[in-house]
Amino acid sequence: MQQVDGVADQTLLIVDDDAPLRNRLARAMESRGFVVSTAASVAEGLDAAGAAPAYAVVDLRLEDGNGLEVVEALRRVRPDIRIVMLTGYGNIAAAVVAVKSGAVDFLSKPADADQITAALIEEERPLPPPQDPMSADRVRWEHIQRVFEQCGRNVSETARRLKMHRRTLQRILNKHAPRN
Repeated sequence: MQQVDGVADQTLLIVDDDAPLRNRLARAMESRGFVVSTAASVAEGLDAAGAAPAYAVVDLRLEDGNGLEVVEALRRVRPDIRIVMLTGYGNIAAAVVAVKSGAVDFLSKPADADQITAALIEEERPLPPPQDPMSADRVRWEHIQRVFEQCGRNVSETARRLKMHRRTLQRILNKHAPRN
């Protein structure tokens, strides 16, 4: 746990628009010793950022915007905050953006309280080699998704940068991600 004047600062902000998940996670984290506050939107998360919590769990996609706005605000208020991003839309491109914005970890839903706690309090975890690495098709799909996001979700610009036909790219984007 982080220290404030020699006392462990266990304040935690949970920002998620899914009320049952947010409340269940809040109870689970309180039972693990955290002092929890919650927010249901980007606006509430930005307001709660002023309290400068030591830890935060932020959903990537919220009804009124993007959770990355909350991450950036929290990081400005408290540079040493440990933030975990949660999302039901996990992909490598989103994880990279979240970490660059200041999150220490990126977990796909459903993530349990033990996984979240470990991500929040572990300073450095050695990364074991993947048990089941992504297939080449999945790596290609993730790369296309990353470039698509970087181009502001503009299909024509993405196709130009990837040097592929726009219609081919549209067909790829309309398909689900390949299995690992």
